[in-house]
Amino acid sequence: MTKTPLIVLLFSAALTSQTQAMEKLTLVLDWYINPDHAPIMVAQQTGAFAAEGLEVNIVPPSDPALPPRLVAAKQADLALTYQPQLHFFADQGLPLVRVGTLINTPLNTLITLDKAVKKPADLKGKRIGYSVSGIEEATLATMLSHDGIKADQVKRVNVNFQLTSALMTGQVDAVIGGYRNIEALEMKLAGNDPVVWNVEDYGVPAYDELIIVANRDEAHSAKIKKFLRALKKGNAQLQAHSEESWQAFAQAHPELNTPLNHQAWQATLPLFAADPAKLDRARYQTYEQFLFDNKLIKHITPVERYAIGSE
Repeated sequence: MTKTPLIVLLFSAALTSQTQAMEKLTLVLDWYINPDHAPIMVAQQTGAFAAEGLEVNIVPPSDPALPPRLVAAKQADLALTYQPQLHFFADQGLPLVRVGTLINTPLNTLITLDKAVKKPADLKGKRIGYSVSGIEEATLATMLSHDGIKADQVKRVNVNFQLTSALMTGQVDAVIGGYRNIEALEMKLAGNDPVVWNVEDYGVPAYDELIIVANRDEAHSAKIKKFLRALKKGNAQLQAHSEESWQAFAQAHPELNTPLNHQAWQATLPLFAADPAKLDRARYQTYEQFLFDNKLIKHITPVERYAIGSE
């Protein structure tokens, strides 16, 4: 007897039970499809969105800077972005509101391959690669200060988003901005044994890495609530059937069926928000203050202006 995969059965059941007209919703991703998007992809694969009466169009961006601005211009319903970026958008007065969270812990890390370096302070006098000025420089300065040295006691090198290659070829002694579920794994797969420090363990306030934003005018709409309910179900299914979910994802996206993506899929599982709608107001207030104290934003904006959710 041929076994039918559970995900296929769930999807079929959702379609069979669906009687209402489908409501269209466009979600623009932050980047090309990858394991960070697993709960969204599983919600789509299992029919969780369809069961809520939603026809969700998942769109990778042509330019990673565009998704939030498309939502601000009402050219898309939802977009994925990053909590740190949301504070900048609020400071600029863009009508964007966080309505949900996908990954509720920072992914950013400080990484070295130098076994003589036991703690961030041991990087004194060494070269540290980065890709994004401003926020990564503030993050690095905070981590170094927390460990007892000043930012001007290291040499910062802009490596233009080539973090892994810059570190592995010896152009720099460490990198800031590598993700714990991507670059750290990539280095291990290449035969290295990286030393990884999580930013939130060295004085940087914890934040939500990947969030969902809507236009302020639409933030309380019924279809967004439906989307978040379906996303919660997608994550629950992912957690309960992680390997089967991976196989379905890999079959749907064979170009992404690589050892790195498979490992990243598993490594990211504990980092997804169990309840996407839940909002930690204090976390947003604290990170807003961190950016203000580092002179990266000009104003303190009340949380209710840029983030909503259950508490």
